[in-house]
Amino acid sequence: MKLVFATQVVDADDPHLAQTLDMLRALAERCSQVVVLCDRVGRHDLAANVSFRTFGSRGRLGRALRFESGLVSAGRADAFLAHMVPRFLVLAAPVCRLRRTPLLLWYTHWHASRTLRVATRLADLVLSVDRRSFPLDSPKVRGIGHAIDLSGFAPREAAPAGGGPLRLLALGRTEPRKRLGTLLDAVERAAERGLELRLELRGPQITEPERRHRDELERRIAASPALSARATVADAVPRHEVPALVRASDVVVSLTRGDTAGGALDKVVYEAAACAVPVVACNPNFGDVLGGDEPRLLFAPGDAEDLLAVLAGIETLSPEERTALGRRLRQRVEERHSADGWADRVLAVVSALPAGR
Repeated sequence: MKLVFATQVVDADDPHLAQTLDMLRALAERCSQVVVLCDRVGRHDLAANVSFRTFGSRGRLGRALRFESGLVSAGRADAFLAHMVPRFLVLAAPVCRLRRTPLLLWYTHWHASRTLRVATRLADLVLSVDRRSFPLDSPKVRGIGHAIDLSGFAPREAAPAGGGPLRLLALGRTEPRKRLGTLLDAVERAAERGLELRLELRGPQITEPERRHRDELERRIAASPALSARATVADAVPRHEVPALVRASDVVVSLTRGDTAGGALDKVVYEAAACAVPVVACNPNFGDVLGGDEPRLLFAPGDAEDLLAVLAGIETLSPEERTALGRRLRQRVEERHSADGWADRVLAVVSALPAGR
């Protein structure tokens, strides 16, 4: 099978998009050829059956023209898959329709733009982690799980010995909509009640609002004696350092929001669970991994008291109980969200489409 895969960047050193390599690696193991259309190519370890067409240009028109040229030169394929950028599918539609190449979109985010609506109409199928992780209601949506590299995010052997502060780690962009201040509220209230927490916020800032929000968080920490002794904001680490960072923490906290109607399913939750580290999240759509455990791992969005109650429950666990909890989380990711399983499901979807569609 030959696949054309359109994405923004292929670069193991990109703090936001390096995970795309896990998807491409798994697809390349199952396809005879994968042609990648992207803005630029950095460091990677992809196999020889992966080739590239880059469309980087200073202007939007130049990018579009180079994208079309790259798609044409890629030749006929069994499917075209746009990764997270609906505009790529819209640009590819004329050529792919002429060639009768199926159009697929992978998208897992809360934002339902006008371009996403157009892309959904044009697509043969839309793939997402879950039907609820796609923000539009469409019969084209298929939930196929996430693509987590289980070898890269290996499980730790055991939880650290107890007795010290509970070490919290929050990874990801400092997006204002996450309400990261909820975490700071919880740390402050815990200090008042004698529960010692240590919080590390780590992640990149891609947009100006994210940079401003990081500044706001740092100012709040500096102004609070309780927080300045217990919380830090730091830069993102290279992706290959993330697993060790996760395994050294007691709890990973996700503030990515969601509801029953839809919401992004933060890959950090799955990656931390793959490391056999307890994870708590405010998105109820993580129930397939985080639901059904005692103590509970899901808390109400924006509710510092509820978050603190969840963290207090984890704090009471012995190291052996935390280890057992982490192993249960790892098993769920293995069963439902591995990169190999994801790639198998992508190709199964393509194979099931009518010929000459």
